[in-house]
Amino acid sequence: MIAFFGLAFGLTWLAWLPYVLSGNGLGVLPWHYPELLGSSQTLGVLPGAYLGPITAAFLITARTEGREGLRRWSRRLIRWRVGARWYLAALFAVPVVAVAATFALPGAADDVRFPPAAVFLAYLPMLVVQVLTSGLSEEPGWRDFAQPRLQNRFGPMTASLILGPLWGAWHLPLFLTDWAGWPDVDWLMPAEFIVSCVLLGIVLTWVVNATGGSLPMAMLVHANVNTVFSLMWPEIFPSLDVFRASLHALIVGSGIIAVILIAATRGRLGLKEKEPVHRLRS
Repeated sequence: MIAFFGLAFGLTWLAWLPYVLSGNGLGVLPWHYPELLGSSQTLGVLPGAYLGPITAAFLITARTEGREGLRRWSRRLIRWRVGARWYLAALFAVPVVAVAATFALPGAADDVRFPPAAVFLAYLPMLVVQVLTSGLSEEPGWRDFAQPRLQNRFGPMTASLILGPLWGAWHLPLFLTDWAGWPDVDWLMPAEFIVSCVLLGIVLTWVVNATGGSLPMAMLVHANVNTVFSLMWPEIFPSLDVFRASLHALIVGSGIIAVILIAATRGRLGLKEKEPVHRLRS
């Protein structure tokens, strides 16, 4: 686990360093990253993301379990066969919770608008992109490698409370870039982001456990959260700050769901009482 987190953080942060030092960040280096697919983050953030959790999980699995371990790991990455209700929940519950939670924020109801048709047309393509970027680059490491091993040792609840802050801290260099709106960033923003990762991580732990270890479902939920807050949410609440207010809405929404899941499962988060914590070799 130490090797995994060391690689996940080290490889990503090293790859992100030019982006942080560029004109998109601290401005130490005299260039800006060009936009690709409408954002500088495509070239500035994605390479480092792909070099992080998924690469670390691949390398450590290959080193400790060999080819057979890699085959087991890769099979879990494509475990799409779950009930249709899970796909419906991932697609529709995420935006409903995100929008509903936003109304708890001051001023959220003052300027609410219905999204234009273009948002709905772009939603599924954007969701697919998010699954292949944020979902694929992160979840094979966080939820498929780290979570099961932490669960085996500490149980699902404690494992989520360990992994959540580490997942959030992995993003910290990006708060020095336009990803988080730099230079309009204060110390409270990364702290709130880490809180959101802890709460959302509890929900994702439940998703993986309750679906029998379906990593694609965790990727889909993670991707849909990003899609809602980057595409639909700003159109519904145009007067709210895109990064900070959406972060507060995520904390409220995932926090409520996390509390419900903890109470309903008595902290087991989808794991059956008499089952092993996780079958790594399934």
